[in-house]
Amino acid sequence: MKTVLVALAALALTAPAMAASPPVFPISDTENVAPDYPRILPMRERAEVIDRILEERLDTIIPKIMREQGIDMWLLMSREYFEDPVTASMLDANSMSARRRTILIFHAPGDGQPVERLTVSRYGLADLFEPSWDPAVEPDQWKAVADIIADRDPDKIAVNYSDLKAFGDGMTLSQYRLMMAGLPEQYQKRIVSGETLSVRWLEERVPSELEIYPGIVRLAHAIIGEAFSRHVITPGTTTADDVRWWMRDQMAANGLTPWFHPSVSIQREGVEGMISGDAVIMPGDLLWTDFGITYLRLNTDTQHLAYVLKPGETDAPAGLRQGLANTVRLGDILRESFRTGDTGNDILFRARERAIAEGLDPSIYSHPIGLHGHGAGTAIGFWDNQQGDPRSEYRLRANTAWSIEFTNYTAVPEWGGQRVDFRSEEDAWFDGNTVRYLDGRQSEFHLISSE
Repeated sequence: MKTVLVALAALALTAPAMAASPPVFPISDTENVAPDYPRILPMRERAEVIDRILEERLDTIIPKIMREQGIDMWLLMSREYFEDPVTASMLDANSMSARRRTILIFHAPGDGQPVERLTVSRYGLADLFEPSWDPAVEPDQWKAVADIIADRDPDKIAVNYSDLKAFGDGMTLSQYRLMMAGLPEQYQKRIVSGETLSVRWLEERVPSELEIYPGIVRLAHAIIGEAFSRHVITPGTTTADDVRWWMRDQMAANGLTPWFHPSVSIQREGVEGMISGDAVIMPGDLLWTDFGITYLRLNTDTQHLAYVLKPGETDAPAGLRQGLANTVRLGDILRESFRTGDTGNDILFRARERAIAEGLDPSIYSHPIGLHGHGAGTAIGFWDNQQGDPRSEYRLRANTAWSIEFTNYTAVPEWGGQRVDFRSEEDAWFDGNTVRYLDGRQSEFHLISSE
């Protein structure tokens, strides 16, 4: 019998000390419909994992992307509770927000020398950045920044401003003005946008993240599996909102953070579109959820389907099963369309053309995932735009995680030819050549008995 998540969390508090490592599962294209819950780490162990991964990211990604973009210095600035998304991702596990004004500086001196990591802030950030400002010696924080810049004389100084990418637009106007006022004119002319640095930092995953990511997705799959079961749903009594709030309660009870409120809706024979809210779940309904958690700073994003069996049924009607099979086929086509260096628009057009040629009725809207649910990088379609988008002109890179998200519409004979929406979303890994699901993908319905 499945052990409930709350019990596992309680055991974690009383168990002997263990190495700070969450359960590790191999990447697999096969999904367990109702997996057991993996062990959830207590908060101290979570902090150890987060800081260990952050140090790996800083050690490996920063030198790579600064060299790649030809940037000598990257300056990040955040004020308390108003963090640049990049700065927020660089705070250690015990720093819940920036303190007062937190300024981070990366300096790449070149000639094979290591990148300097400096913090020009009143408070330090663990041992990840070197404290580089003494307010008792120089009360003016921006003057201290100007002195650091002058001492190193960089040719290009990146700060985060962007018209297109929110992840690269973290420098506020007021702080930009203060920074510029404190800089000698010769350095003002060397300011460039850190947009691409920001996206590159956020989109790339390191080996230790890839190692734990399947287990995080497994946790999301386990919650969905329990939500779409008789443990939670009693047909004829339970509403769609009952299920989505059960999911929220389950996350809260175990210290998991939702990055969006779960969605649960119903498609029903003879009813157009989806119904939700206080609609009661009935036998014969096709259920859909969109669900995402944040754990160890990584995000999941999953959409699954469930069928509520009518009395005497042992499986969903053939037409519904065919609709799900069509969606599985579209997922294969989309994954096979990934090519390093192509834009998101290129991938969208290639996948749609092939799917339509096979008689499918697709809508594709996949996106990167990682430190944010809708992560940094290119987008492959939007649900309201299948014609290409400027935001999707960024090029696909290897070592990125993806939410493979789309839908395919299928007419279901048993429902009088009704056009049914078979949505799918699973998290995956792109290694530069192949897209593989982190913890499998749905190929059969969650089945809920009505008896």
